[in-house]
Amino acid sequence: MFSGFTERDFETFSIEGLEDRMTAIQERIQPKFKEIGEILCDDLAIISGNEMFLHIAKHARRTVNPPKDTWMAICHNKRGYKKHPHFQVGLFDDHVFIWFALIYEIPNKKQIAETFLTNIDSVYETIPKDFVISLDHMKKDATLVKDIDKTELEKKLVRFRDVKKVEFLVGRHICATDPILKDGDQFMNIAKNTMETLIPLYKKSSSV
Repeated sequence: MFSGFTERDFETFSIEGLEDRMTAIQERIQPKFKEIGEILCDDLAIISGNEMFLHIAKHARRTVNPPKDTWMAICHNKRGYKKHPHFQVGLFDDHVFIWFALIYEIPNKKQIAETFLTNIDSVYETIPKDFVISLDHMKKDATLVKDIDKTELEKKLVRFRDVKKVEFLVGRHICATDPILKDGDQFMNIAKNTMETLIPLYKKSSSV
């Protein structure tokens, strides 16, 4: 059972050097991702109607710079997640993110964006106002949904449609100091709730 995240997990990202930081990620964080992922895969399989598979980021392409964040992804495709709508849980040094993610590798992102734009009312209503939206999974910053209206969401989806490197991620940020992260059950409830809330977006994008 998942026991929660600790300060030591976040301190991983202050370790100098690719090899040492990767060792810490593998030893401290990835076993937690496995525990979280197994629970969430089962939950998402039930609510999505698809078998779901866990993918833990390997950071294999890195040769010099150590990763600034790390994550796990859950997707209906066993071989990979980047070309498909998926869910993520991951860490930067100052927060945990829980995303429904459409990243730039997805081949039919224009069609998905069009589907979302056509159904902009229901997309906007689906996303709780305390959630956040990001257009780049490499950056920490994200926009609170309560700070944008439907027109602003529409503009973000148009950028996602028209600019090759722009992504669309929606979900929650939880600050590293939030006591919820130290309580495994509380965190799992929030992660499940976030993904269950966003499953309509997953279904809309998976059917395109």
